[in-house]
Amino acid sequence: MGLIIGTVTVLTALVLIAIRELCKPVDKKWKLGGKKWKLPPGPLGSPIVGNLWQFSKARDTGKLIPYLHSLAEYGEMTTLHMGTRTWVLLNSDRVVSDIILKQGKITGERPSMPIASGLVSNGKRTVIRQTADWQEGRRVMHHLLSGSALKVYGDWYETESIRLLSAYLTTPKNWFAHHFKYATSVLYLLVLGEPFSKSKKELNEYQQVTMEFVMNINRHFVDFFPWLAQLPSVLQFWAAPWKKMGAFHRKVFLDWWTPVVTAIDNGVAPASFTRDTLLHPDTKYQGTREEAMYLATSVMAAGGDNTRMTLNTFVMAMISYPAAQRRLQAELDACCGTGESLRLPTLSDMSSMPYCAAMVKEVLRWRPTVPVVGQHHLTAPLEYDGYVFPPGTDFLINNIGLQYQEWDDRDSFRPERFIDGSNETNPIHKFWGFGGGRRICVGYRVAQQSLFVSFARIAYCFDILADGEFDDKRLNHLSLSEPFPVKMEPRSEAHRNMILKEEKKLK
Repeated sequence: MGLIIGTVTVLTALVLIAIRELCKPVDKKWKLGGKKWKLPPGPLGSPIVGNLWQFSKARDTGKLIPYLHSLAEYGEMTTLHMGTRTWVLLNSDRVVSDIILKQGKITGERPSMPIASGLVSNGKRTVIRQTADWQEGRRVMHHLLSGSALKVYGDWYETESIRLLSAYLTTPKNWFAHHFKYATSVLYLLVLGEPFSKSKKELNEYQQVTMEFVMNINRHFVDFFPWLAQLPSVLQFWAAPWKKMGAFHRKVFLDWWTPVVTAIDNGVAPASFTRDTLLHPDTKYQGTREEAMYLATSVMAAGGDNTRMTLNTFVMAMISYPAAQRRLQAELDACCGTGESLRLPTLSDMSSMPYCAAMVKEVLRWRPTVPVVGQHHLTAPLEYDGYVFPPGTDFLINNIGLQYQEWDDRDSFRPERFIDGSNETNPIHKFWGFGGGRRICVGYRVAQQSLFVSFARIAYCFDILADGEFDDKRLNHLSLSEPFPVKMEPRSEAHRNMILKEEKKLK
């Protein structure tokens, strides 16, 4: 009897030790020989979960921005233990450049995320796919950045921005909804080739899909303890709602995708990225039709929703800093005319309007739509600045920390901080909002075009005014209703008439 009890006790102890080891972050796991891992400082965490509760509480109570500021006080790098994950936040331009750019071969992977990438995305959303599955889609997506394609996309943004201005005139109270339709309509034309004609219900569903995806990145405990996803399915009590969400997302994507791919198969589809690149035989895309669908719809979802949020941020900046709005309008007036002699700004004006070009970067810096750029997963040991990082470390660009380390008067909205006489039109010079290295947002120049045209034309044609009390730190991006009170007033009757005249040309 004593032998049985002893054996059970030993086996129980071994199981507990194994579970404890499974729950440790990568730098704290048992290691035989070699250099000891040495990581940058960071806040103390709790047993097993580490800093996960601190981070989650800050995010869920709307205090993520001050929390990320506080983490930058530890220095250029800050270590967080997030369940079994080891996060190192990069808080300065120097370390982001050295680790994400110069070490891109070993910092370009994504970690396994069984919920966000697996169940919610059916393993196919490009932005968080692991390299083996990601690189083929990335190869194809590089066609989006070609010079000739950018010219075409720029023309489309100029056309769609006229419809945006007209919508402001017709239903100014729905200014925020016009932003989403503007961003999505151009990307729909770009990716699928069809004129945009979706119902409000379809638009709301698509926006819901995008918001749910964003909200579920780095949120579920299984993504921080990924070994739990290896348990027998009968024990995965958490899986059902995420499978249901993933099925809904796939259905919405299919509803948008099927008519277009049917037209391509029948030889009647118009020109588009999907027809002429993604599914064109000369491209030799190696993915399945299902993967092609996720690739195409992910481009639309990410680009559309980020543009929507950034346009909302621009409006918030204009009502919060009227002097910046007046300076922008003065630059636009000098370039495009006043009185009865008016013309809409165009992309060709970008080099003549450094303040507006710089404003694109400042809006993204001031209230970033992505406070922390997603994980760059280390695949080999890395020694840097006296630290020794183990494989499996996740490096994240802390856009809020970069403000703390790199910018004076960081909470003020000052586009002039990006004006140096030569780099105003370079969207990634001293700016990491689009990510970096091999995982940089492939459409960053498309995004720049969209934002420049819309900022310039909105400010040229309208005075953007507060229509009630607001908090410039609460942009309410996840709301389908008006996020904060705004009044859009045409700057003059001549500006109104110009918009109506330009709209008539589109019919």
